[in-house]
Amino acid sequence: CSNRLFLLHLLFLSSPSLSTPPLFYSPLGPVFEEQPSSVVYPEGLSKGTVTLNCQARASPAATYRWHVNGTNVPVGDLRYTLVAGNLVISGPQYGSDGGSYQCLAMNRCGTILSRVANLKFGYLHDFSGEGQSPQTVYEGAGAFLACQAPAHYPALSYRWFVNDFPSFVKPDGGRWFVSQVTGNLYLAKAEPNDTASYFCFTTIDMDISTKSTFSKANQLTVQPDANTRKSAPAIKVRFPAETYALAGHTTQLECFAYGNPIPKLRWRKVDGLLPSKAGASAEGPILTLPEITFHDEGVYECEAYNSEGRDKHQGRINVQAQPEWLQVMSDSEVEISSELHWTCVAAGKPRPSIRWLRNGQPLSTQVINLALEDSGMYQCVAENKHDTIYSNAELRVQVQAPDFRSNPVRRLVPAARGGQVMLECRPRAAPKPTLFWSRGTELLTNSSRVTVTPDGILWIHNISRADEGKYTCFAENYLGKANSTGHLSVRDATKITLAPSNADINQEENVTLQCHASHDPTMDLTFTWAHNGALLDLEDPPTVHVLLMKHFYVDDTIGDLLIVSGQLSQAGTYSCTAQTVVDSASASAKLVVRGPPGPPGGLVVKNVAETSAELRWSRGYDNHSPIGKYVIMGCSPLSSGWRTMRTEPSNIEGNAESARVVGLLPWMDYEFQVIASNILGSGEPSMSSHTVRTQQAAPTVAPSGLGGGGGDRNELIITWTPMAREYQNGDGFGYILAFRKRNTPTWVVERVSNVESSRYVYSNQSLSPYCPFEVKIKAYNRKGEGPFSQIALVHSAEEEPTVAPLRINATALTAFEMQVSWDPVQHLSIRYWRQHEREAAADRVRTAGLETTARVAGLRPSTRYHVTVLAYNSAGTGPASPKSTVTTRRPPPNRPPGNVFWKTDGSWVTVRWDHVKALGNESAVLGYKVLYKHEGQSALKVLDKGKTSVTLPLPKDNGYVVLEIRSWGEGGDGAAHETIVSRDSEMKDLNLSQQNNPVVAGFEHLVLNVA
Repeated sequence: CSNRLFLLHLLFLSSPSLSTPPLFYSPLGPVFEEQPSSVVYPEGLSKGTVTLNCQARASPAATYRWHVNGTNVPVGDLRYTLVAGNLVISGPQYGSDGGSYQCLAMNRCGTILSRVANLKFGYLHDFSGEGQSPQTVYEGAGAFLACQAPAHYPALSYRWFVNDFPSFVKPDGGRWFVSQVTGNLYLAKAEPNDTASYFCFTTIDMDISTKSTFSKANQLTVQPDANTRKSAPAIKVRFPAETYALAGHTTQLECFAYGNPIPKLRWRKVDGLLPSKAGASAEGPILTLPEITFHDEGVYECEAYNSEGRDKHQGRINVQAQPEWLQVMSDSEVEISSELHWTCVAAGKPRPSIRWLRNGQPLSTQVINLALEDSGMYQCVAENKHDTIYSNAELRVQVQAPDFRSNPVRRLVPAARGGQVMLECRPRAAPKPTLFWSRGTELLTNSSRVTVTPDGILWIHNISRADEGKYTCFAENYLGKANSTGHLSVRDATKITLAPSNADINQEENVTLQCHASHDPTMDLTFTWAHNGALLDLEDPPTVHVLLMKHFYVDDTIGDLLIVSGQLSQAGTYSCTAQTVVDSASASAKLVVRGPPGPPGGLVVKNVAETSAELRWSRGYDNHSPIGKYVIMGCSPLSSGWRTMRTEPSNIEGNAESARVVGLLPWMDYEFQVIASNILGSGEPSMSSHTVRTQQAAPTVAPSGLGGGGGDRNELIITWTPMAREYQNGDGFGYILAFRKRNTPTWVVERVSNVESSRYVYSNQSLSPYCPFEVKIKAYNRKGEGPFSQIALVHSAEEEPTVAPLRINATALTAFEMQVSWDPVQHLSIRYWRQHEREAAADRVRTAGLETTARVAGLRPSTRYHVTVLAYNSAGTGPASPKSTVTTRRPPPNRPPGNVFWKTDGSWVTVRWDHVKALGNESAVLGYKVLYKHEGQSALKVLDKGKTSVTLPLPKDNGYVVLEIRSWGEGGDGAAHETIVSRDSEMKDLNLSQQNNPVVAGFEHLVLNVA
């Protein structure tokens, strides 16, 4: 911070001939209400305007001038116009109008300068006409394309598009990254389909427009590689070793790595916790810290990792800050021959410098011998390389004969007998006047009961009735004299007649503290209460106090205080004050509130072992009830909150100040709290301990989920579930795999050093296809190895099937469905396509297990299909069987049965309908199906072709049934006619299949075949 003292010292007297300002006239110096802001204007835009705002309130009204780069702006010129205080520049030109602008607001009180506003011109040139050389990379490798942005102002934002606009590059799971620092396009792991032409697309944002341009094509060719190599991460985009950030702004760090598999990224703060404000960016290529503060300063690390290894990069963020006022000056009115001290204090990094202005001009020397003409507008200016800020104040130097009109002596001053009274004398005068008091014709001087202070205050002590009367204050300076008179009236003193008594309660109990007083009957008496010296607010209704947990209210007629549901915080000293306008009397009492203990203090953790730690603490307040026991709470990154910990001893007595926490996890961070309790309940927890980490230990459990299989030829793939953090027990963590061919004695042992690995691939040209292996796994860390898991059986990769399935047969079931059969084969794929289509467009259906038939649905009626079947496994698909050909049947009639009617006979109903006649392109009708539905149950009755009626039972509860009637034949089921039948319904057709009837909407279709 920078601190500088501004001293205005008046050393001489002005001439008596100077006029005295009118008493109630109050001109005001200018104060900015709106100041200009910096503008970026598009270069070459000749018909536009720029407006720099400037408005100030002042009395009389302010006038305005403008400076650019320290010289006057020629307002009145055709291109410069002043609108109120705003400067309007028409057709801004790069060569003549760019620069730093300041507004000057002035009236007869003085002049102030606005902050600086910069007018700059934005531009973005075209990319160079020369394209970059084509790049070729191998599949799996990393690559980058340079943007080489053209000249520009201000900063650019970058994107890239592929082949055609606006097909912009997307992150694609972390494979692509566009640096907003260099504009370069980075590719972590190239794939053959990345071969394309790439264009760098740049954009600048200005205050009134946006401009974009893009580069020539950058050709990238990716060569396929049958044996793509895996590679550990290599960080290629590195943030600077030193980054300077501005407090309150957003800071970003970039980090990106090549690697195969595609590296993942994570960020950490080396010398502290990563700020939570980083959010999801903590696992991305750009770490974003919004509204950065000095707490965020430190060393940050980016780590790129995959199954093959890791790479790290570190850099430091140094936070700086714009100037900010900690203390500013304020408007001051001083008299001749007095002193004025103005102090400005500003914080910032780098440390701001301080300078002063008077009426817009630098104040280079200390001002002494202050006169009336030193009145004016003063500004304190704090600046560093990031910003400049201004603080304004008006100074008025006054000269005036004594005048009591604005502040006379009080006309009536009541005082209590036996007390004391103060009479003030504060006339308006400059220079400071001489003051003295009189009572009648008697001049008052200091005595045992009377005191006259140098600043004109009259004190009278131990007042009696004889002190009543008129008192006059006289004021005099070299410009004149004045006086003012007041009357002292003596009243009876206020006394406490019933004082509050000490009280002792338990928490949540009520208590009343009494307070009565006597007073002068001509005056109003009020009661106030204070708790430990702090005045209580007794104005709100009692329910509000309860809601706000204040619990206080006062009876309207007496001064009693009722404390409702007393709390520990309400213990202490209560003072009742009875007061009138002239005096007061007080009495106090102590309230003891007993309750649960306060929080223990001084919690420390010592002797931290692998699974235990020793805690020590000091006793807190017992709140007037002995502590009975302690409970220790703990929290770790794996717990959702605080939980009770196991301890030795298991029951911690109230006189204890230490215990040992047991059952902890090795190599785990913990925080602890201690809670004390007594017969009145449990208290608040202690402050949390500092975070401690238990000692490391060898793993005690084996990884789970051991399995594997599949992969490419000559590979054995082993998979497992990565160990969770709570089971790792230490750093340097990894896995030890042991595997052997079944029924062989020798184990092959391999180490996997990545804690997040979940897969290991063993390649050997001598591996037989689908060979069984016995596999086991254990974990290790810096402290040792854990136990092996149980043995799992895993097969090496299979070979593709080499024999086509036999005895293939395809049969049409309906117009829309066929059945395909074959000799038993494990895992089969059915391909089918229409006769006029190519086999490459075939649809597929897969089966699992030793199935020998499968139904294929969704076919077209009266259509010829070709069918082949192929065996498959994890290694691939075998050869196709010979084609089988099948033609689906003609479709069923698409018309429901018509002329449906019924007749009820007691508990039975007979339903009849017209026969459905098939058209030439439809399959013949072989019969009818009637679906009977009632209360969620269904029954299906199948009739032959000759029957067009059916007799069915009606429900006994006078309910209704829903009937669906449809034709059926070789092509499948035809369209349905749906209707409702009840005992009392008429013999008419209600074709619900063509209605939206909510009565039927919820029926289940449970089909029962009825003989």
